[in-house]
Amino acid sequence: MIKIPEELLSKILKKALSKGGDYADIYIAHDRPLSIQLEDDKIEKIVSGIDSGIGVRVVFGGKSAYAYSNDFSEASLFNIADAVSSAVRDNRGGETVFDLRTVRPSVDFKIKQYPHDVAIEKKILLVENANKAAKGISPKIRQVSVIYRDSVLNICIAASDGTLAEDERIYTLALIQVIASDGETLQTGYEPVGGLAGFEIFDENPFEEIAVKAAQKAVKMLSARKAPGGRMPVIISADAGGTMIHEAIGHGLEADLAQQGLSVYTNRIGQQIASPLITIIDDATIPNKRGSFRFDDEGVVSQRTVLVEKGILKGYMHDRITAMKEGISSTGNGRRQSYKDRPIPRMSNTFIAPGEGDPEKIVRSVDKGFFVKKMGGGQVNTVTGEFVFEVSEGYLIEKGLAGEPVRGATLIGNGPEVLNSIDMVGKDLGFSIGTCGKDAQGVPISDAMPTVRIPEMVVGGEV
Repeated sequence: MIKIPEELLSKILKKALSKGGDYADIYIAHDRPLSIQLEDDKIEKIVSGIDSGIGVRVVFGGKSAYAYSNDFSEASLFNIADAVSSAVRDNRGGETVFDLRTVRPSVDFKIKQYPHDVAIEKKILLVENANKAAKGISPKIRQVSVIYRDSVLNICIAASDGTLAEDERIYTLALIQVIASDGETLQTGYEPVGGLAGFEIFDENPFEEIAVKAAQKAVKMLSARKAPGGRMPVIISADAGGTMIHEAIGHGLEADLAQQGLSVYTNRIGQQIASPLITIIDDATIPNKRGSFRFDDEGVVSQRTVLVEKGILKGYMHDRITAMKEGISSTGNGRRQSYKDRPIPRMSNTFIAPGEGDPEKIVRSVDKGFFVKKMGGGQVNTVTGEFVFEVSEGYLIEKGLAGEPVRGATLIGNGPEVLNSIDMVGKDLGFSIGTCGKDAQGVPISDAMPTVRIPEMVVGGEV
């Protein structure tokens, strides 16, 4: 990590605000990523390196100017500070003294085995063994793709409110995609594992077992008939992860979209937007989840934010700019992909809180319906709340039992309507992980939900 003296940081902030502005900050990042990719039974790519840079931002009148560089020379730092200051036209600059004080995080995360301490040969073996395990499930397995990634990211944020925050984020991730074919039909099985964790994550989640699971799903879905379409009761399993909650409501509760009127939840704080059984939380403090951090990318201490409580909208996810517009404090959701990007409101670990229902009894409560075991991709219109999600693994429910597998199903609905209709919530909770895209930036996240019952929704399939 490149260290910049506090005195110099203060001078850069002063320069950034020399022509006025409400707030300024500096973001410094030093990333050491590694990626291993296997295709067609051989290692195709091994990529490693170092990516370091610094960005300076000034906020004025609810807007911001941002500039960045990978040149850490003093001249370069003052040049980018001067560039952002030139965007400010209120000419309220003057003598400003910054008393930078180190902020302590509210949580800490233990890393048992730093990925950079693990020999690359062991990581390659992890990938190759997963490939062999998946291939060995069936001769119908046609293709296996395996990716391993790790990263050691050190960041430092200095801000004109006196914040000086440092964080180290250790990310470890592996994912496998398996394609099976019977000569006529292709089916895919996909499984990831990862988090803000070290190589020990594979002790708790053996990657070969995850590979077998992906392969078995692909093969099983080959024999599945096409899903019947229509309106029916739907059970979404905790194993499905939180894709629906992430898309159907999560983005709509990001404050920038809400403030711009681009969310169906705009101006609805204090109103009922979901069933009284539904509480939705965004929590970056959960140990070792993929969306966890000690500080967000604006130096705000990570926190647990209740967004919806018993169906009532309590608030949005804020970064500093959106919080300034509301006259409130940031919720610690200011995130960015790299030093090349300015922070925007983003989710971290977002989930529906568990209820009191027995998951098995929830399934048994449906005589005839549809059971979602795994969600696929999807899309949502945040303005209207309308969504369409693919189901990668689904089963028909007959007389309270999830039995016959079906393929090609989609879930079609409206976020607020579906959330209001949920009438049973399980006591279980299952997380999924991913990289969330917004404004051409991707950030690591996780999401989760318990088993829930939706009395009626549209399942896309054969009619």
